[in-house]
Amino acid sequence: MVPSYSWKAEMIFLVAFLVVFNLLAPQCHGACAEVDSLTEAVAGEGFLLGCISCKRREEVSAQSTVDWHFKPPGEEEFRHIFHYDHPSAEILHEDFSDRLEWRGTKTSDIQIGAIYILNVTFNDTGMFRCSINRTLFLPQYDENVLVEKEVELTVVAVANRELTEVVSEIMMYVLIVVLQLWLAVVLIYCYKKISGEQEARDARKALKAQAGLLESKDMCDRVQLE
Repeated sequence: MVPSYSWKAEMIFLVAFLVVFNLLAPQCHGACAEVDSLTEAVAGEGFLLGCISCKRREEVSAQSTVDWHFKPPGEEEFRHIFHYDHPSAEILHEDFSDRLEWRGTKTSDIQIGAIYILNVTFNDTGMFRCSINRTLFLPQYDENVLVEKEVELTVVAVANRELTEVVSEIMMYVLIVVLQLWLAVVLIYCYKKISGEQEARDARKALKAQAGLLESKDMCDRVQLE
């Protein structure tokens, strides 16, 4: 069975997040790396709208809410379509009724505000805006920070195999193969190490046994001489 485009899109987004995090972890603040959302969805399938906003100081506790707005082509105003205030999620527009799922952080300290669109339609083409309203609880005062990110979504009938997608997919499979090889090397190394330690223990036991036999023989020889 061939994986669907939406499944590939989610995997590529996830792998990209992990690769960026591992490569840039020393430069990032805490265990977070900001990755842009994909922008092309296929009609009739699902699509993950990404939205990541990392805190600059991980040691500071915070509480956040997330709002998503949508503006169709040709319109001036954004429509408020989704609100998340942990642990409750609310769909606010009838065009997205029963079609939005929360896929972000499952705590009140939200850094990932992603949502998943079920059964994408051509009417979903347009501009999506993610707003993360964060309150930082500092020692002396509370600070409110508003972070906004926009995703211009295009809905197509058939997935376009762009070069970036092909390269990302290849990178995903290469990463999987490399991780499997690394795991195999680690297992072989551990096996050899354990086997070597066991052989060393057996050799020491054999030497002790041999030394005991020689000592017994010497005692027997002395008894005979006496």
